Amino acid sequence: MKIGIVFAGQGAQYSGMGKDLYDAYPEAKEIFDMAGDQVKEWCFNGDEETLKQTHVTQPTIYTTTMAAYRALMAELEKAGIADKLEVDALAGFSLGEYSALTAAGAIDEISKGIDIVSKRGVLMQQAGLDDEGNAKGGMAAGIGDRQAILEAVEEAREDGILEGVNFNSPVQTVVAGDKAALKRFRRAAKAKGVKAIPLGVSTAFHSPMMVPAAEKLRDVLKEAGLKAPEMKVYANVTADDMMKDLGGGDVSEYLIDMLARQAMSPVYWEEILRKFEADGVKAIIEVGPGKTLTGLTKKTCPEIEALHVENVETLQETVQKLKEMV
Repeated sequence: MKIGIVFAGQGAQYSGMGKDLYDAYPEAKEIFDMAGDQVKEWCFNGDEETLKQTHVTQPTIYTTTMAAYRALMAELEKAGIADKLEVDALAGFSLGEYSALTAAGAIDEISKGIDIVSKRGVLMQQAGLDDEGNAKGGMAAGIGDRQAILEAVEEAREDGILEGVNFNSPVQTVVAGDKAALKRFRRAAKAKGVKAIPLGVSTAFHSPMMVPAAEKLRDVLKEAGLKAPEMKVYANVTADDMMKDLGGGDVSEYLIDMLARQAMSPVYWEEILRKFEADGVKAIIEVGPGKTLTGLTKKTCPEIEALHVENVETLQETVQKLKEMV
């Protein structure tokens, strides 16, 4: 049976994430211990305000996600169904793309992944601050027709930064930009019958505001020794096989460019889900804290079984459901 595995992105964090996996699965414990005491403290006991800081959010979500993935793989083997499942492709939402690349072997050590996303988080947080250390921008979810949302973006941008950056489902497009432009967007969206919901994030991710972070990220990625993924990974920036346009080029340089672009470019998540659907995938498993991507799967591809793994209970439920399906 064909399945897809997708990995959680920023915004899904919560205090206590991963703790029961840590206690129940040696595979998960090993990854949390590798991440170190500070990451464990943030994951298990961090308050909402701390966890919302990008330099904290990224390593904590990545660590929890990889711990959940390793526990899932171990449980599928124990259940005797691993060889009955064909992983068609992997994908990760924004930060989750690093988890997907780790699962696919492109980032060949989880310790490297933790180092990369920790530095990425710092760079992205810095790029979103003004000279006084205050956030320059933010994000809002537009609920309604995609075209109407993008028209509101064009009307509201003026001389500021404002872009549609997360194309999540047929009825949800996230917009990012500077604070003044976002205020104009909310007015323009209302006039078009579009609901605009401010998001609790610290800056304007995947927008031109992230260009300085993207350029510095290249230097971080050069140290990582990125390899060709051993499984197909759908890229955020193209909604297609990440390696499709490699040609005869250098794998590491190619992936560095893809990931640097990703930090400042839109995420085409609805299109990625449509790819899974076209591939004949029967179930998509979201791995990592929260179930945002599970909800988007249900809205976009209701015929596909949407499952998620974030703790012991959901892991066991997912394995049981897969046993029934195969």
